[in-house]
Amino acid sequence: MSQDRDPGLIVHLQKQGIDDQMVMGHPAGLFVLFFTEMWERFSYYGMRALLTIFLVSELLSGGWGWTNEEALKLYGLYTGLVYLTPLLGGFIADRFTGYRKAILIGAAIMTLGHASMALEGFTPYFFYLGLALMIMGNGMFKPNISSMVGQLYPDTSTKKDAGYTIFYMGINAGAFLGMLLCGYIGEKIGWHYGFGLAGVFMFFGMLQFYFGQKIFGSVGTHATKAEKLATAEREKDDEVLAPHIVKDRLIVVSVLMIASIFFFFAFEQAGGSMTLFAKDYTQRALTGSSGIIFKWVDALLTIFPMAVVTYVLVGLGKKIYIKYPMTIIFTTISFAIIWVLGIWKVYREFSLEATEVTVSWFQILNSFFIITLASSFSKLWEKIWDPSGPVKFALGLILVAVGFFALSYGSMSIPQGAKTASVSMIWLILAYFFHTMGELCLSPVGLSYVSKLSPKKFVGMLFGLWFTASAIANFIAGWTGAYIDKISETYSLSTFFIIIAAIPLFAAVMLLLFNRKLKKMMHGIN
Repeated sequence: MSQDRDPGLIVHLQKQGIDDQMVMGHPAGLFVLFFTEMWERFSYYGMRALLTIFLVSELLSGGWGWTNEEALKLYGLYTGLVYLTPLLGGFIADRFTGYRKAILIGAAIMTLGHASMALEGFTPYFFYLGLALMIMGNGMFKPNISSMVGQLYPDTSTKKDAGYTIFYMGINAGAFLGMLLCGYIGEKIGWHYGFGLAGVFMFFGMLQFYFGQKIFGSVGTHATKAEKLATAEREKDDEVLAPHIVKDRLIVVSVLMIASIFFFFAFEQAGGSMTLFAKDYTQRALTGSSGIIFKWVDALLTIFPMAVVTYVLVGLGKKIYIKYPMTIIFTTISFAIIWVLGIWKVYREFSLEATEVTVSWFQILNSFFIITLASSFSKLWEKIWDPSGPVKFALGLILVAVGFFALSYGSMSIPQGAKTASVSMIWLILAYFFHTMGELCLSPVGLSYVSKLSPKKFVGMLFGLWFTASAIANFIAGWTGAYIDKISETYSLSTFFIIIAAIPLFAAVMLLLFNRKLKKMMHGIN
């Protein structure tokens, strides 16, 4: 019980006017942000899982019949812009709206974006309008919700990294459910149904956040008001720091941002070249016992994460329902819909004789592994081994490279220039497993270090810059992925994956070489 009531954390929450109810040893407000971000990621990844497949699918199946190169360049442009606009969104929140209003504005715009994409059957312009709205809405939403997580904890709290890891579990619970259900419905029932479903839960996420705002006290209110009422004391901490300390810490943040580009350049092949590998080169038609085994595995993969997140919701509901009933009610309604859809999907698959794994199914593996491994990594950093930020980043870069080496080995049997093949799905599963472990070493840790090392009055903008690094990585990922056909025709598909693996491996070596210097430049922030 003493672990649940961390005295330093309680004092910090009370100073900020934040509700000090605890769920699993963390502020209840963390879990309101958890569910808000979960539904936003449901919408984003649910749509992203379908984007490349929809564009390259034949006209007869309702797709647009684009070439792989055309589809991956649009994919790279879209995902890059999604991560670029948070720079502007962070600035707007810091200077004008505050984090809370920015989150609500972003959620509303993204809901409209999904509604527009659901109408793509009427005219292609609705599809492009939907993409534009998604890009703009995400810019307002993404950096500001991450900033609010950081403000729930004092910088010295040992729970801060663990809090970001739990928040990251929420991100991936939403991504998992979005790719699972929107991907399945989009591929099996109709593209516009998949696109539209993603928007329904974005709307629910917006409502549950709106009705739970008071749980955050003064955090996330209008920027000038927050400076006067809530963060004056925190900003004094910045003022007493020597300029060279601020400069050194910002250099470390910059180095970690550059390292993240090397990671996400490889990692974001998931919705691009790895999706094409799943579509054209992976054995997805299963028969006999292998088909039955897959149906049971898929059923467990569907039910287990829904049960885990429902357990989190019950824990939150017990603590805050009396004060914030509408937040719990809207989240409960959305989960009831999710359970109905999940059970319907499982029943439908068992009633079919043939078993064909959807292309988008493989993308859920990343999120599933995160849901199952996140708490283990959280405990690892908190209780067993807590290396420096650069070392954690290096581990992440090494692991993402190992995943692509697995794909390279698995595709060695594919002839040069082959357009189709039937490689075992084990190689994609292994790749996603290693990529997930790499992501847990880097991404939540990166969010935490940006929060801890940044001057408080610029934290929103620096979160925006963190996502700008991801934007650059996504642009590069789409551009390089577009060369998959040319490289496989000239050399081999195995060579393509070796090239992707080598680049993050180089960055990992550089981080390990400079780890001691970077650790010194953090000036006590570990």
